[in-house]
Amino acid sequence: MRISFDLDDTLICYHAGAKHEPSRVRWWLRPWVYEPLRLGAADLLRELVKDHEIWVYTTSYRDPRTVSWWLWCYGTRVGRVINQDHHERAFGRRGPSKSPGRFGIHLHVDDSWGVWAENRFDRNVCVVLPDDPDWADKVRAAVACVGRNAPPPLPPDVPEEYRSRGWA
Repeated sequence: MRISFDLDDTLICYHAGAKHEPSRVRWWLRPWVYEPLRLGAADLLRELVKDHEIWVYTTSYRDPRTVSWWLWCYGTRVGRVINQDHHERAFGRRGPSKSPGRFGIHLHVDDSWGVWAENRFDRNVCVVLPDDPDWADKVRAAVACVGRNAPPPLPPDVPEEYRSRGWA
């Protein structure tokens, strides 16, 4: 199964009170690779990469090589990094902000309810919020569901805006 992760506010959290993994970036890479990895992400990614292909799908313009090196420092080999440049080459500037299914991604993990709403018919997005301490367990549950050909479970914190439209 191919699983992708967003970067900002999903794997990289800068908000107040965010907890991070101890830096494992080699000293000679630190000028280029310096962002903090969310606490619990290193173990989760190492666990998932044993049975699944891990990708990164982000709307940032970060260099794919830098992202791969950064996660390699934490013990995860990334199959592919789709950044905003690559997304725009594939789809142009119009359309959804992310379209994981069109890249063959079975499950995308993101912090954005907008990405979830754009892909609600594909049912392949798991939303984890930046301040959720149980985020890794939600991802594991979503991986288990998608592995059984079921959609990821809807978290209880679906915004009322989407519930009122009947999307959830």
